[in-house]
Amino acid sequence: MRVLVTGCSGFLGSEIIRQLLHRGDEVVGLSRRETPDLVRQGMSHHRGDLTDPHYVQRTIDDVDSVIHTAAVAGVWGPWKHFFQNNVIASRNVLAACREAGVRSLVYTSSPSVTFDGNHQSGVDESVSYPTRWMCHYPHTKAIAEQEILAADQPQGLRTVSLRPHLIWGNGDPHLLPRVLDRARSGKLRVIGDGENVIDTVHVINAAAAHVAAVDQLASDPDDAAGRAYFIAQDEPVNCWQWIARLCDRFEVSPPTRSISFRAAHTIGTVCETIYRVTGRKEEPPMTRFVAAQLAKDHYFDITAAKERLGYRPTVTLEDGLKTL
Repeated sequence: MRVLVTGCSGFLGSEIIRQLLHRGDEVVGLSRRETPDLVRQGMSHHRGDLTDPHYVQRTIDDVDSVIHTAAVAGVWGPWKHFFQNNVIASRNVLAACREAGVRSLVYTSSPSVTFDGNHQSGVDESVSYPTRWMCHYPHTKAIAEQEILAADQPQGLRTVSLRPHLIWGNGDPHLLPRVLDRARSGKLRVIGDGENVIDTVHVINAAAAHVAAVDQLASDPDDAAGRAYFIAQDEPVNCWQWIARLCDRFEVSPPTRSISFRAAHTIGTVCETIYRVTGRKEEPPMTRFVAAQLAKDHYFDITAAKERLGYRPTVTLEDGLKTL
């Protein structure tokens, strides 16, 4: 197949590229940054900005499938920045796919599109979107997800949305460094009772889910298309025990001090208000979203991904930790 991957320079996008190349697919990558290592492995690269519709239309052409991983993540920042990069960019990708007659579009979403600050304990894809949003990232990702799923057409472009949760693994530039830096500096606190259970997903498994979605949309689109899927290790863990194991792996002292969820949520509310009023651009030390993510359950039933996409995690939690 000839597959185009947006966000090819990212942690997830680059692993998807490697898996596609390894099995012999022809791969085109789009990103703002250069990716010489992937080009050496056989990927064709087009550098540009997905918020530019002309660039997107020029580059999305003569491909069988598009995997759209590019996005701006984070818990703080102006609405326009998130909307442009997560919604407008996705609309441009969607329009270009339609124009070029692409057969399938796999969108990388996030479980946070359904997170309202309360426990999510083993929920499946029937859980609804929130009516109020705690930050711009999940809100804009949800808008893009809904538009891409609504664009699914049995006689035209077939679409799915994948929701990988807390992607980690060797070379992770985001999740692990953030946790370890906060623990190392002594700024990380156990929030809540320390008993919340979470899902994660190793980057190899997350990438394999995207490849499986491409294949399923090619072989049996009616069974898979037009749906969102939670993607996880299928090994829920106690959040703070997992963080302690990560700290131990990198010889960092794990957090021992704690704070109640109510106190953390209040601090987050105050910090957000002060930063918003004063126009500060850096992320506050605490936000309501971060407080809830660190105190509440968020693990998922991935039966749909197993049955409809054929997804199976191949890298276990234990094996993944050994490679860090």
